[in-house]
Amino acid sequence: MKIEFAKSLSGHDKNHIYLIWKKEGTAAYLVNGKTHTIDRPKKKNEKHYQIVKNLPEHILKQLEENELLTDEIICRAVRTYERSINK
Repeated sequence: MKIEFAKSLSGHDKNHIYLIWKKEGTAAYLVNGKTHTIDRPKKKNEKHYQIVKNLPEHILKQLEENELLTDEIICRAVRTYERSINK
């Protein structure tokens, strides 16, 4: 599974960070582990989000170490990334 983060560009969740859980046509299912869990991902059109290109290595490692991604692991990775960009 390729690990990609996305930043919401529009809607009430503008500027929120998500993990792209699954892509389907022109839409993606986004999760953050808290409000949008693996069981209830947010469906967003590709023109309403932007893929984060340069994820820090420690965040990728954090996600890749776990064979099975859970909401807690995703939530921790998203928070870590948000803290790193707000420094």
